[in-house]
Amino acid sequence: MSVLARAPVRIDFAGGWTDVDTFAKESGGVVTNAAITLYTTSELSLGGNRIRLHAEDLGDHVSLGSPAEIVYDGKLDLHKAALNMLPVTGGIEILTRSEAPAGSGLGASGALDVALVAGLATCRREVYDPEDLAELGYHLEAVELGLLGGRQDQYAAALGGFHEFRFEGEAVVCRPLSIAPTSARDLREHLLLVYTGQSHFSSATHERVWEAYARAGSTVRRALGAIRELGLQATVALEAGDWKQLAEIVDENWRHQQRLDPTISTSHAQGIEAAAREAGAWGLKATGAGAGGCLVIVCPPDSRQGVAAATGERGARTLDFDFDFGGVVVREYDDALGHE
Repeated sequence: MSVLARAPVRIDFAGGWTDVDTFAKESGGVVTNAAITLYTTSELSLGGNRIRLHAEDLGDHVSLGSPAEIVYDGKLDLHKAALNMLPVTGGIEILTRSEAPAGSGLGASGALDVALVAGLATCRREVYDPEDLAELGYHLEAVELGLLGGRQDQYAAALGGFHEFRFEGEAVVCRPLSIAPTSARDLREHLLLVYTGQSHFSSATHERVWEAYARAGSTVRRALGAIRELGLQATVALEAGDWKQLAEIVDENWRHQQRLDPTISTSHAQGIEAAAREAGAWGLKATGAGAGGCLVIVCPPDSRQGVAAATGERGARTLDFDFDFGGVVVREYDDALGHE
């Protein structure tokens, strides 16, 4: 038996960082995001007597004789953690790939979490709701591997579409946004997604931000409070189809985001940002933690080509995408018959 699981990455419009438990359990986080048609895929084949793990986009490979040999050593740890959480009997081969650039800040690791647990659940003949897959994916990173981060990536990957996510203690409230297909197409014409060419540095950045957050009255606390409110405002702008207002919210979110840590914006990204604004961008922000990765840019449709050209001259690469409304998808194949 072979299984293919595919999960989308996301664009966050506002509220990112407030989905991390450190903030959410104290103040309640809000993130508004949309899944997009850049995917992370896991292909799983049962059989044999070894565990073979591959990350095609990274060029990493691990071969193990049994689950007892699994050690978290920085090499394909997400794959290993998924197998520890959802073990299978006998041998298995797992091949993963991502269409998002390395370190994009688009939540590719969260999408990989979901693709891995969804695929393994199917191998085990277990059925989970999308929200359950999102929580399993989050558990994989936050509990099994002890990595610091939020929940928005896994939920966007599992559910797809446009959502306002509220993070209230251990609970996550998922509200699908009311956006007509025509409105989604119009929004797409007002957006550019560019990759700066630099990987973002989320783990080190996260550590510094949450150390500062622990200090009462810190700038970080005030910035996160403002970012949370912008998550709520982004929902209103999206449902109203007010893209100029959305651009202002995205822009303000970026200003507060940069207050979290001096490394959130690199000099290279600042050059790309300046070029985008000069070419007519209404507003922009880094996706993910910042410090490299991608920028999502809101601009009038007649400026898109000029903004793409201007940012390209500064070393950015425009990524083609649309919105994904399906979330994680799993297909099962019978190797002997060669069909689904």
